[in-house]
Formats: sequence, structure tokens, C-alpha cells
Amino acid sequence: MPRLHLRHTVRALRRSAARPHVLFGGVYGAVLASSMVAALTELGETTPEDRFSSAQWLLVTAVASALAHGYAHLIARRGDQAVHGVRPVARLLFSEWPLVLATAPTLILLLGAAWGWWPSRGIEYVAFAVNVVLLFTWGLLAARAGGRAWGSAAKVGAGDALLGLVVVAANAVIK
Repeated sequence: MPRLHLRHTVRALRRSAARPHVLFGGVYGAVLASSMVAALTELGETTPEDRFSSAQWLLVTAVASALAHGYAHLIARRGDQAVHGVRPVARLLFSEWPLVLATAPTLILLLGAAWGWWPSRGIEYVAFAVNVVLLFTWGLLAARAGGRAWGSAAKVGAGDALLGLVVVAANAVIK
């Protein structure tokens, strides 16, 4: 009986994670986190205090980005349907949680470096690697949800991770 329950739970999580707004938030959050780390460590400052400051900026930027996306969706939906009242607006804004959650691994890495859990120097490379793995995973998940076989989905995931690296590099050069 517990095995059957676990299987249903895994399927439900997979379906939830494959929803477009969750995929969008996950990908955008991973790219945002990598871009922020690149921009904030550009000056070569790697002290624990700098990492704590970077973590704060990452969190503020992630929340601001999520609110901006929610706000844009709110305005866009007004043309199609009426969105009235505080509750539907709050629900729409809160639906951007995947973007903020996707920055959590990088946030934890930066905070861990700030609190001395691991070395502060070079943590940005670990964050980049984690985010590339996340981009691969999001691409793989989306491809599997779209009905692709594992081999094909892995190729899509690898392509998505590579594209994410290009986007992060472009953002780093721009900033």
C-alpha cells in the first residue's frame, strides 16, 4: 500500500512540475540566479560579507522579478477576462513562486559561504554548475512531459542547459 501511495505522489509532483508556469519560473529563476552571481562577483569580491550581500540582492531581485511577472500577467489578463478583488490578484501574484524557489539553491550556496559552512572563494562556480544542472533538469522534464523518449529528452535537456549558459554569459557581458 505505501508503495502505491508513493507512486501516486511522484506522478502528482511530476505533473505539477511540468505545468508551464512552473517550468517558466524554474528556468527563469535558474538563469536569474546565475546572472546575478556573475554580476555581483564581477569585481572579484569573495569575502563572507560580500556573499551575504549577494544573497540579499539575489532574494530581493527574485521577489521583484516574480512580482513584475505577476503584475504583467495581471495587466495582460484584463483584456481577456475580468480580474476583480484582492484575492484573485494575490493568487495571481503568488503563482510566480516557482521563480523565487528556483533561486533557492544559489541563495543557500551564498548564505552557506557567508556563514562559513564552506569556502567563500569560488562559490560562484559551484552555483553556476548547480544552475546548469537545474536547466538540464527543467529541459528534460519539459521534454518528457511533451511525450519524448528518455534519450531524446536528455538531448533536449542538454541543449537547454547549453542555451542557458549562453543566456547567462550574455547577461554577464551586458552587466
